[in-house]
Amino acid sequence: MTSSGPIAHGYHAMRADVAAVPIERDLLLVSGSDADTFLQGQLSQDVSTLAVVGPSWSFLLRPDGKVVAWLRIARLGADRFVLDVDAGWGQAVLERLERFKLRVKVEIEPIEGWSWVALRGPGLSGVDLGSAGAELILPADWPGLAGADLVGPAVRVPDGVPEVPATVLEVARVEAGVPRMGAELGERTIPAEAGAWVVESSVSFTKGCYTGQELVARIDARGSHVPRYLRGLELQGSELPPPGAAVVVEAREVGRITSATPSPRTGGVVALGYVGRAVEPPAEAFVRWDGRELPGSIRSLPLVVG
Repeated sequence: MTSSGPIAHGYHAMRADVAAVPIERDLLLVSGSDADTFLQGQLSQDVSTLAVVGPSWSFLLRPDGKVVAWLRIARLGADRFVLDVDAGWGQAVLERLERFKLRVKVEIEPIEGWSWVALRGPGLSGVDLGSAGAELILPADWPGLAGADLVGPAVRVPDGVPEVPATVLEVARVEAGVPRMGAELGERTIPAEAGAWVVESSVSFTKGCYTGQELVARIDARGSHVPRYLRGLELQGSELPPPGAAVVVEAREVGRITSATPSPRTGGVVALGYVGRAVEPPAEAFVRWDGRELPGSIRSLPLVVG
């Protein structure tokens, strides 16, 4: 460890064993006799193969293949599903699904008042999850880090698990290269830009047609070559570059920062950003904004393995 304090201690707990962070996410219930076939035609994941409470990531796309939302879907029964998405994006998912809900027996409604606890760390398997009072236990493994999200009307941190600051989870998210709606993902994003792990976790290339499929399939057929890719950055210094700060290689702007956070591991800053595909990591770089500059390097994701 290169720093001390609550964030550094929490980071060490998460990386060495397991830690808990209360989080917020939006939750929708999709039900009705046509719920299965309706979602199968709207989501990039193969809904028909989902087991009960066997959740999977999926994209909800616009007809042109750009991202409306990156969400998780879990089956509660033959005709009942829950969708969860980053906080503040549930309404966009609801409106998009309602717009395409034509002559089908499907109801879509928000689930309000439930709480969430994120567990991350290699010691997750030793946690008594039953002590948390969760209605749902959703697997949430990230590249290089085991995880589960506990959801329910009165969920709490499991017995014996330390609760750590939310900043710790943000560091782990950036190190893992997990995109966030409104930062790495939005209406200008093509799924393949977010990286192989995201696509492999979220897209079925064997299912039938769904809205936005044409662009996703075409890019896959061409070897997933897109103009830019999500990359990690390790930067020297303590100032946090804002979203939109320029990534510069050999005096040429090659990308933009999307997220940045202090790093207890390096003592500097770790960040995510979209970088032109011509730049092969690792590569020395600078991040520049408002007359400021941080030196560092562009790295492949995840930044931490195991």
